[in-house]
Amino acid sequence: MKQTVLIIIAAIIALGFGITARHIFSPAANTEPSALPAFNLPDLAGQQHNISEWQGKLLVINFWATWCPPCLKEIPDFIALQERYAAQDVQFIGISLEDKEAVAEYAAATKINYPALLGGDNGIALAHQLGNNVDAVPYTIVVDRQGHIIHRHPGEFSKEQIMEVITPLLN
Repeated sequence: MKQTVLIIIAAIIALGFGITARHIFSPAANTEPSALPAFNLPDLAGQQHNISEWQGKLLVINFWATWCPPCLKEIPDFIALQERYAAQDVQFIGISLEDKEAVAEYAAATKINYPALLGGDNGIALAHQLGNNVDAVPYTIVVDRQGHIIHRHPGEFSKEQIMEVITPLLN
């Protein structure tokens, strides 16, 4: 009898978590267009970059960290997609949520071919402002050529998922 009650309680809790997760990660919430706010962040050399530098391009902005296995798993796909679609004005931008040394070492070792910006605490606040309401890492947004966030993706963003979002927007 106790085992049955425990199973029922576990099922109710799981259902509650499922409903909550569905609400948080619902496609409507992830794809509701909104304007990309202006922001500045430094690169690994300390040079400040304003997001307006890439105005008119299709942006894939990824918040990541070197201590995050899903982040490291998706970066090689980002490198390949950046190389493949750069001529079509697709621009990947990585915003690291940690210190410069770890990022510089990783970026050099993996030959990241897109801007690697240092976000730190400002990056965490920016990710929240851009819709990361669950503190997911990695967290990626896709911004159309008009500067509207058209997709938000908490967690690992596979090559197939990225292509599903950006293919209709390519020239």
